[in-house]
Amino acid sequence: TINKVEKAAEKVQHQLIELIDKQRINVVKQIEPITKEILYRREEENFLENDIDRLRKKIDEIQQILKPFIQKDTNKCMIVDNDQIDWNRLIYIRAEQLYSPVLSNANLNTNTKWIQNGITVAGVNGRGAGMHQLCNPWGSYVGDDQTVYIADCSNHRIVEWKRGATTGRVVAGGNGAGNRPDQLNCPTDVIIDKERDSLIICDYENKRVVRWPRQNGKSGETIISNVGCWGLTMDDDRLLYIVDHDKHEVRQYRTGKRQETVVAGGKGSGNRLNQLYQPTYVFVDRDHSVYVSDSNNNRVMKWMKGAKQGIIVAGGQIQGNSLAQLSNPFGISVDLLGTVYVADNGNNRIMRWTQGAIQGTVIVG
Repeated sequence: TINKVEKAAEKVQHQLIELIDKQRINVVKQIEPITKEILYRREEENFLENDIDRLRKKIDEIQQILKPFIQKDTNKCMIVDNDQIDWNRLIYIRAEQLYSPVLSNANLNTNTKWIQNGITVAGVNGRGAGMHQLCNPWGSYVGDDQTVYIADCSNHRIVEWKRGATTGRVVAGGNGAGNRPDQLNCPTDVIIDKERDSLIICDYENKRVVRWPRQNGKSGETIISNVGCWGLTMDDDRLLYIVDHDKHEVRQYRTGKRQETVVAGGKGSGNRLNQLYQPTYVFVDRDHSVYVSDSNNNRVMKWMKGAKQGIIVAGGQIQGNSLAQLSNPFGISVDLLGTVYVADNGNNRIMRWTQGAIQGTVIVG
């Protein structure tokens, strides 16, 4: 076993060196032109304010690229006596985690091309209640193995779809609309708590957040009551963020404790920078900035940690379909460069808004 581990470790070490060298070369290529320009402009004493802002932005982008390599790694390691372990696959997964939007908020180039014809991964044969169907699906969560968990709202259930499967499996609810521990009533979002191996569900019409065991769970446990939960997420510190659609705010909860903090909104419904109006979904980045789909204000807001008001990072105009507008935005994600990806619900499209942009680009739809 020791010999196997040593051989595997040596192979992995070489692959890690190759991975790091590849990224080092990439960073150097980006740094060199910036360095040359700074030296040139310093010699010529020709620094304009716009040049400084542009260079600072480029440097910030490089810092974001480097961040995954210097942050604390919480991955757990184990030694396994198995000749069939695909070490190449393990290295690939770790590299993918550094750059994948699903696993770790990718740094995507603005020229990235997106496939225009989607692939159905869950739900076939139209609306319905069969195991191969969905009815008004809302939030979803993609696991590390690409299993998709879907809040199947009008079927009052959470459905699990394995990669490549033609039918789903009910993993929570599915016993009709109701407020019993084994029931849900229009769930709108779901995430996985890996540490507890459980689902956390926004049970919207029951005004509660439910924890449901992933392994053969027959019923759930209410962990937060009296909340109009529409969307939710959890950060690296296991802090839970709940979008309260009805109270127009996002609250942060420390799991296992009755401690809550308003981190966005909380000033009633409205369109001021310290307000939200029927928000839907939320994303939290590594700096603990909170991004909120401020749906009825047709905008996406960013609230930095501890901020008293947010800033508009997408939309913000009146409802519309121009590139500067959104219409009832829903799901959102943000990459390492601060680029916002938003499901523009009312316009049936996915939009990308780069940091500081006054209008977005349509990438799908």
